[in-house]
Amino acid sequence: MIEADDEQTGVAAEDAPAGDFRSGFAALVGRPNVGKSTLLNALVGEKLSIVTPRPQTTRHRIIGIVNLPEAQIAFVDTPGLHRGETRGLNKAMNRAAAGALDDSDLCVFIVEALRWSKEDGFVLDRIKQSGRPAMAVVNKVDGVHPKGRLLPYMAELGTRHEFVEVVPVSALKVDNLEALKKAIARHLPQAPAMFPPEEKTDKGQTFRIAEIIREKLTMELNQEVPYGIAVEVERIADGDDGQIDVDATIWVDREGQKPIVIGPKGERLKRVGRSARMELNRMLARRLHLTLWVKVRENWADNARSLKQLGLE
Repeated sequence: MIEADDEQTGVAAEDAPAGDFRSGFAALVGRPNVGKSTLLNALVGEKLSIVTPRPQTTRHRIIGIVNLPEAQIAFVDTPGLHRGETRGLNKAMNRAAAGALDDSDLCVFIVEALRWSKEDGFVLDRIKQSGRPAMAVVNKVDGVHPKGRLLPYMAELGTRHEFVEVVPVSALKVDNLEALKKAIARHLPQAPAMFPPEEKTDKGQTFRIAEIIREKLTMELNQEVPYGIAVEVERIADGDDGQIDVDATIWVDREGQKPIVIGPKGERLKRVGRSARMELNRMLARRLHLTLWVKVRENWADNARSLKQLGLE
């Protein structure tokens, strides 16, 4: 459990006054692999963004909605802002992240405890350019021992920008997140709720199915097919005995990648399908029959039309 008083975290002691309801968009921004998607899932209490050890797993803007007595927070998970945008896909991801930042009411800048890199500086420069109010969130503090080592790091972070607050958390351990929600709520505009109370995300079933398949592919492929894969759900239908029938295409951008994805005697594709189906059964609370196809679309990651068709633009 994180032990930090209000002076250490910058969190004010009082909650919003009764009747002072607040609502707005809080963009989760940071360098790739800093824990944005893990944090979103922990804040919402449900898996909305897929998570892998690979940088730049998140490709889309994903909204996760949290309702508090005094506020409604629409968290926006974004692709990691990064340099070296050589491919069309990388450029699209940077545009998605920058757009979410520019449209936000509050920027939630996520950094890793006791670490600062050029990539963090690049993201902070982009935050400064946006002119949006920003809160710094120091993630992965569960790996810091003793906790006193956090204080000079947080003090130094506070000198880099005029953050409204600096809050330490562990997304993985779900630690100090209630304090973070309340801190964010205090800095949103006074406004009515934007979404119905039962709504958790702006993404539908088709998107979530495709993302779970892509997560399992990414975990299985490791470094063999870095970013040349995309998943498109082509059919969803009610099948026999209440199950859901899903047909999905895995797109690769080189002919030589197709046998890598399929694997010897199709075993790799079978493992991916089995793993995705098991998680989707739990997520949807229904049995799912999944059929996967692997097809080649040359250089799709550099093709504007393909990116748009796959929902990446």
